[in-house]
Amino acid sequence: MVISHDISGVNIACWVNNQNFSRGKKTLFFVHGSGGDHSIWIEQYTRLNDEFNIAAIDLPGHGESGGGGEQDVSLYVEWVRRFLGALALKRPVLVGHSLGAAISLTFAIKYGEMLSAIVPVGGGARMPVNEMILKGLKTDPDSVIALAAKFSVTKENRERLSQTVIEGLSRANPDVLYGDLFACDRLDICNEVANIRMPTLVMCGADDKMTPPALSQFLKDNIPGAQLPLIENAGHMAMMENAEAFNRALKTFALSLPDTERR
Repeated sequence: MVISHDISGVNIACWVNNQNFSRGKKTLFFVHGSGGDHSIWIEQYTRLNDEFNIAAIDLPGHGESGGGGEQDVSLYVEWVRRFLGALALKRPVLVGHSLGAAISLTFAIKYGEMLSAIVPVGGGARMPVNEMILKGLKTDPDSVIALAAKFSVTKENRERLSQTVIEGLSRANPDVLYGDLFACDRLDICNEVANIRMPTLVMCGADDKMTPPALSQFLKDNIPGAQLPLIENAGHMAMMENAEAFNRALKTFALSLPDTERR
């Protein structure tokens, strides 16, 4: 079900599997990527629904949320922090894709005591965006979205998923999508990620062309104790392309966390 909370005068929406989260289950809090919304996690919240408390936010300016988006990862972090407070969630596992991965990493650096673990998916400490993509969003967003959809999934999955990606990005306000990608392009936390002191599961599609596995490898090498399972037969949209492998890795990791990490 989708619920909403007024956060600083902005209506923020979130999919939850139960408004009264169980204290006997660990909590997964999902954050989508640039121009996305909570629906990118459908293969997770429908399949892991019975085993975890689950919440999947629509960032401001996205999906069913109000607002106009941001152009800085740190500002999105503040929205997520305030929303966690509104839900009264204690130490969830913060799972973020792409822009959401940047949010999860930055959140862990700034407010690590609020989390039990992070799962950055298809992200990096730096996430440069081609200048032609940023310019194209101002002049011909449809062409940029079509190109992004092509390279977001591995070749073998394009027939199955490219149209879904196009439809999802096409629902976004082009200015909001631009701001998201601009925020990713500005990100540089290379020197800070070593300060992350919590369980970290870095995930990436083995064929990710948007945020190549080398960016995830940097996170594994620099975050103490971080794990990195590459998801085979998947590109940038690994959680959709190979949901079975993705969910298996996520579930194993989350259930391995100490019981004291529970809500």
